Amino acid sequence: MLMYIQKIKIHSIAVLIGMLCVNHASAQHHVPAHGGNKPDSTASNSNQIDVVDVWKQAWGKEPASSFDSNKIKKGKIYLSFIPAIGYTVQTSFTAVATANISFYTDQPTNSNISTIYASANFSLLHQIVIPVITNIWSKGNEFDLLGDYRYYKYPSITYGLGGHTSLTDADPINYSYLRFYQVAAKEVFPDFLLGVGYNLDYHYDIIDYGKTDKEVSDFKTYGFKSTSVSSGISGNLLYDTRRNSNNPQGGWLVNVTFRPNLTYLGSDNNWQSLFTEVRKYIKLPGKSHNVLAIWNFNWFTFGHAPYLDLPATAWETYANSARGYIQDRFKGQNMIYLETEYRFRILENGFLGGVVFANAQTVSNYPGNNFDAIYPAVGAGLRIKVNKFSNTNACIDYGIGLNGSRAVYLNLGEVF
Repeated sequence: MLMYIQKIKIHSIAVLIGMLCVNHASAQHHVPAHGGNKPDSTASNSNQIDVVDVWKQAWGKEPASSFDSNKIKKGKIYLSFIPAIGYTVQTSFTAVATANISFYTDQPTNSNISTIYASANFSLLHQIVIPVITNIWSKGNEFDLLGDYRYYKYPSITYGLGGHTSLTDADPINYSYLRFYQVAAKEVFPDFLLGVGYNLDYHYDIIDYGKTDKEVSDFKTYGFKSTSVSSGISGNLLYDTRRNSNNPQGGWLVNVTFRPNLTYLGSDNNWQSLFTEVRKYIKLPGKSHNVLAIWNFNWFTFGHAPYLDLPATAWETYANSARGYIQDRFKGQNMIYLETEYRFRILENGFLGGVVFANAQTVSNYPGNNFDAIYPAVGAGLRIKVNKFSNTNACIDYGIGLNGSRAVYLNLGEVF
């Protein structure tokens, strides 16, 4: 475990070694399910190209296929796939395979695009990370089924609680983790849904190796156990006017989740969490393909949540927050997060794009519960069109935080 505490400055390199898109049989932008919202324009996108088109051109094969929105069909599968090699302090060298499966359960004039995100990560530090995240819309957007299932074997580092921890507080830990979240939401007004779900977080074989300075770790002070179970129901409120969550061109996402964890459902103790999230997407300038995206979430716990279930850097659903800092860098009983990103085309055909972003996070102190430290980060990134029909980009971002913190990030689909 000494590998974790050598040169803790955060650096990361991600090397893209291949991109593949299959089933090019549909279109990228979608007409909304409700007539009160204007559809994304597709007419000006007829000349756009993606990785498959570039590959064909490079080998002198058939010309790049044109973008034809009339080919939109329900039931077609649009697969985007990226194998890659990466390196971070948290994972060492890692082999990664990431897939995005997009499809319609109804004609695109009547439903949002549905997505399944799956990834398999294997590192030299014997880490295994396998998440599967689903967002399945029914015919006419009447129902939305949201799933988050994952398995981790995760030797890693935690840095303690509150907003005043430093890299010297590194505390190597190891654990296995199973997550099962399933939510079913029903539309009650156009784009407005109410849902209920079941949520399980099970951490086991937990080992805390302790801080290198031999001081008692915050993990042990807070309450260390070799296993932890959080099992509860959730009430969900969802307002979603995005038509393509892979790469929103406009609209809102509002998500409110209240989760009471209950001992009679198997939870170690009774505690609650409240997660509120707002995302807004604005075309800027109004008739361009450029988008200003804004993201805020607030994550609160009530009662004594297990240490590994507390709000922490890059531990929301897609682990995309706080580019510029290592995962779990800041942890507390409550967390507030804000990010804005400007997305723009570099090439008119849409194959290359770019982003600039800034974010800030704060966590509550422990054992107090006040917020008195803010950690900002800034960065920029490149976008490569992997699948023009599902509008899925490969995202390569470089973020810079305080105190020399920096990292490179690879994602399939926009970060938020």
